Amino acid sequence: MAGGIYLIQDDDRLVEMMEQPYDSEDQLQDLLVTYPNLIAGDQIDRVTARKWLLISREAGMPSDEETAVQWSLDHLFLDQNAVPTLVDVRRTPNADIRQKVLGQSIDYAANVLVYWPIDSIIALFEANCRDRGRDPEQIFEEFLGADANEDRFWQKVKTNLQAGKVRLVFVADEISAEMRRVVEFLNEQMDPVEVLALEIKQYVSEDGLKTLVPRVIGQTAEAQQKKSSATRERRRWDESSFFAEIKARRGAEEAQMAKEIYLWAKNQEPEVQIQWGTGDAYGGFAAQLPQKGRKPYLLFTVDIAGRMEISADNYGSQPPFNSEQNWLELRNKLSSIGLSLPTEPGERRSPSLALFTLQEESAMKQVMETFDWVVEEIKTL
Repeated sequence: MAGGIYLIQDDDRLVEMMEQPYDSEDQLQDLLVTYPNLIAGDQIDRVTARKWLLISREAGMPSDEETAVQWSLDHLFLDQNAVPTLVDVRRTPNADIRQKVLGQSIDYAANVLVYWPIDSIIALFEANCRDRGRDPEQIFEEFLGADANEDRFWQKVKTNLQAGKVRLVFVADEISAEMRRVVEFLNEQMDPVEVLALEIKQYVSEDGLKTLVPRVIGQTAEAQQKKSSATRERRRWDESSFFAEIKARRGAEEAQMAKEIYLWAKNQEPEVQIQWGTGDAYGGFAAQLPQKGRKPYLLFTVDIAGRMEISADNYGSQPPFNSEQNWLELRNKLSSIGLSLPTEPGERRSPSLALFTLQEESAMKQVMETFDWVVEEIKTL
């Protein structure tokens, strides 16, 4: 290592700070946990600097054949747009380590949806908060603000995972020219995955003063153009585009199931509102019940993958289903149509049922009658 930086203090004294390696990878990992801003969100996105929510450190990933942990990711973060950011930390990787790190990290990205369903990611976040003696809701409010919709944020995380929209960040105290070329190539070719390297150099003065200098690598002009073009192409789904796409992907029968659910909600307007989602690869609609002075009551969503989904936490965190008796009755009703709520109303879970299970007229009728009952219960408030 060579080179240094210079600090001019208030008394005009020039302090020389020389580049110094980290004592261990653990030291660099600890710094990222304590100071997430070292991930240089202002360099990753110069228009809107990325902010970071730590989900877990040393997050285990199981093997294909077994439930035991095969390897672990150094850090899992989310940014304010709910993009999962997978961070791997190494001290100055050599050629062998570089190949291993790159291959392993691509494995992370390929398997993150399979082995980390959204419920598991929420559980990791809550466990990390407990380990640090912090309240998850308080941390979430500090991250996105008091008015943020937590359920909608986690749903967006799930949508990003389904679309393969994740970010890989390789962190080291020095990024070699070979590593730089590989990262730049991957970032240009892997869309919508973003692949970056982050070099964090440490400079130390004789009296122990430390300065850390992060530098993001991998954002070539070609890669930035591809990513920005993909962002511009995001669309808001509507009735016509959604049903054409679900028919093409899932077939005419499942498209008809989705249509019947949609018409149930449409026929109850304005008491029930339909909200269309956005996304270039995944989309759908939500049925929600407006409430005076409060956020709309989300009844369910139907997505282009052929699923009907509810938010257990959404139902269990507000009247009338936040009482023990009403929660039990709701559990029984939804269980009868294939939506299994957790025992505790405050538990975050997103039960879903496949639309193809509703091909029998009696099954579809039971689903609609169940949500008729749900709407009437909410309206009694």
